[in-house]
Amino acid sequence: MIQIRPARTSDVREIRNIIDSFSTDGSLLSKATVTIFENIQEFLVAAEGDRIIGCGALHVMWEDLAEVRTLAVVPDRSNEGIGSQLLEQLLDKARALGIRRVFCLTFRKEFFGHHGFVEIENTPVGHEVYEQLLQSFDEGVAEFLGLERVKPNTLGNFRMLNENI
Repeated sequence: MIQIRPARTSDVREIRNIIDSFSTDGSLLSKATVTIFENIQEFLVAAEGDRIIGCGALHVMWEDLAEVRTLAVVPDRSNEGIGSQLLEQLLDKARALGIRRVFCLTFRKEFFGHHGFVEIENTPVGHEVYEQLLQSFDEGVAEFLGLERVKPNTLGNFRMLNENI
């Protein structure tokens, strides 16, 4: 039986392994282990017994905006709906926080499209919020803003937004 639950610090090594299995081909950005520990409260995991078979994170960016990050399922369990379960739980978490819009940067356009995300061209925030977000040290926020320094990380990715949370 698969359980979707908040990640624990003891899950970090397995989350790290999942990220590593997808970062070699550029599907996911690699993250330092310390970054996973620092952001563990953002993560949910899909667990089957003691084995972590999927992960995903919700990073709040602004009052009404969050990003789904690091959503992945181990390759031997893909296409079983585990990613969808994780995403739905992350969207529930966004709703509970009062978030109305959720962003993602992905190669999996069809998957996210099935969950109400649509491709966008620009950064969907006003000038004032954009200026505030520029003050963030988070690389994911820089990717959201489309800053030149992170362009090599985002080549070929789709910028997608769900405004119906």
